[in-house]
Amino acid sequence: MKKVIFAFTMILMSFNLLTAQDKIFTKTGTINFDASGEMETIAAINKKATCVVDTKTGAMEFAVLMKAFTFEKALMEEHFNENYVESDTYPKSTFKGKIDNLSDIKFATDGTYSANISGDITIHGVTKATTAKGTFTVKGGKVTGTSNFKVLLSDYKISIPSVVAANISKEATITVDVSLDPLN
Repeated sequence: MKKVIFAFTMILMSFNLLTAQDKIFTKTGTINFDASGEMETIAAINKKATCVVDTKTGAMEFAVLMKAFTFEKALMEEHFNENYVESDTYPKSTFKGKIDNLSDIKFATDGTYSANISGDITIHGVTKATTAKGTFTVKGGKVTGTSNFKVLLSDYKISIPSVVAANISKEATITVDVSLDPLN
């Protein structure tokens, strides 16, 4: 009887291990934000983005704390958090979606794979459906992912005062770069 219980326990443990290996994640993803205008560079970086990708279903999620964006100038960072994204009211942005062409991506095989991604992005309390192109690179069992897309600030109820309209682009470029490890 002890052998049967031991064997059953081992089977359950190996099932949990296999399930965990289906998910890859990071807590240190990099998100670059650029809304540079005609007269000034408005760019920030956030190196604390979390991301989880389910390699079997293609489901993926991102979460980004808005106050983790750092700017070259402290005043820009203050204005970003207080006047534009209102970080105290809307502390994070999220993306929940999926890889639409999952069958084209071989997470266990070295190579570079193009990804079509769709889902819902929430910024400043507003959720919008979006699509983006991305790339997954697998090398020696390590998976990295990148994407570059644009968001129209007005779509997320982020208004730009006319006094600084020439300094800030109406459209922000978002660049994503993540190194993903197995979720254990």
